[in-house]
Amino acid sequence: MNTTTGIMPIEVLLVEDNPGDAELTRIALEDSKISINLNVVEDGVEAMAFLRKLDRYTNVPHPDIVLLDLNLPRKDGREVLAEIKTDVHLKRIPVVVLTTSQAEEDILKAYNLAANCYITKPVDFDQFVRIVQSIENFWFAIVKLPPE
Repeated sequence: MNTTTGIMPIEVLLVEDNPGDAELTRIALEDSKISINLNVVEDGVEAMAFLRKLDRYTNVPHPDIVLLDLNLPRKDGREVLAEIKTDVHLKRIPVVVLTTSQAEEDILKAYNLAANCYITKPVDFDQFVRIVQSIENFWFAIVKLPPE
């Protein structure tokens, strides 16, 4: 809880194997007017361990939203999305697919697996920051997120 405002931070789980993209996301969220706690894992196996509070993740917060890359090592984002949306304890967590893939089959598969939205990462730094800030504005300021 933010001690000055008494407001709980938005808990974000970023599943991203590219350290540069993870850092860009962190930078884009730093200027937020909303209190955001960003947790980052680098692959799908770690994402599911985090979400299920296994091993070293037993004391992590329940994410309010997941930002999910599709092309991940060990377990790809499509598998992670399928597991999240079929798990009774996780399925209400909004999942925003944030990936470089523009393939129509990836877009269709993500929505068929119940992704809440699909966003293609821009290559340009300024555009990437704007995209992340748009996600922040929509999902954290406009949308009412489900309770844990």
